[in-house]
Amino acid sequence: MSITREFTCFDLLKINNVNLDPLTENFGLPFYLQYLTKWPEMFQVNETISGRFKGYIMAKVEGNKENWHGHVTCLSVAPEFRRQGVSRLLMNEFEKISEIKNSWFCDLFVRVSNKIAFDMYTKFGYTVYRRVLDYYTGENDEDAFDMRKAMPRDVEKKSIIPLPHPVTADELD
Repeated sequence: MSITREFTCFDLLKINNVNLDPLTENFGLPFYLQYLTKWPEMFQVNETISGRFKGYIMAKVEGNKENWHGHVTCLSVAPEFRRQGVSRLLMNEFEKISEIKNSWFCDLFVRVSNKIAFDMYTKFGYTVYRRVLDYYTGENDEDAFDMRKAMPRDVEKKSIIPLPHPVTADELD
């Protein structure tokens, strides 16, 4: 059994079991606080009844007109809670809130090499919209797939028609 609720600033002291995983992107404290203040309803945590973190999702809504969308910045589940439906639960909540906020689509970026995450998002109905060259920088630069899922507002599913060519991070809208 678990509880899904909005993340709080005190939760920043409890996310180590999730954030210490090498597949999880880590951010500075001001970045987390920005999401907490601007998009609190889209920053969700799933935890056990005793309060142990299973995973969290940090997301936002952004864009304008037909580019108004929900965006997943980070979805991470602690290794001991993977393959138990925690990601699906958090993504469902994110998509529900995105729909309430009248988004045209939801999107996220995933490392091209992260086949497990790519396959999971594909199962959730996301498709590759475009490849972003050298999106992830650092010791090993890597491309990302920008994956999208149309929301009910996009009846014609225009928002998920794939681009025929890759883009650079500078070209992202």
